[in-house]
Amino acid sequence: MIKIKRVYEAEDKADGYRVLVDRLWPRGIKKSDLPFDEWPKELCPSTELRKSFAHDPLKFKDFKKEYKKELANISAQKEIKFLAELSAKRNVTLLYAARDEKINHAIILKKIIDRVSKS
Repeated sequence: MIKIKRVYEAEDKADGYRVLVDRLWPRGIKKSDLPFDEWPKELCPSTELRKSFAHDPLKFKDFKKEYKKELANISAQKEIKFLAELSAKRNVTLLYAARDEKINHAIILKKIIDRVSKS
């Protein structure tokens, strides 16, 4: 199962394999205080895309379209497949730092990984 969770929430054993999916290190957290198993930069929105989106809800539709294009590259697809296969065996939690829990890239990524795991 794929889950998403803000990095500021406490670690839970039910998280399983924890994957940091932000390109930048989360503000206010020491590296020693954030337990995670992997930080695959190929799954993170590019700096340009992140800056153009700026967490503006009115730009989310375009952001989603462009982010999906970025995830079409071979290294991202390999990582997506790996996480999809892993999620069939154990929980995988995507960690993100965005304040908005309804409009962020982790939601998009979760849906993509879920789709791959069902195919």
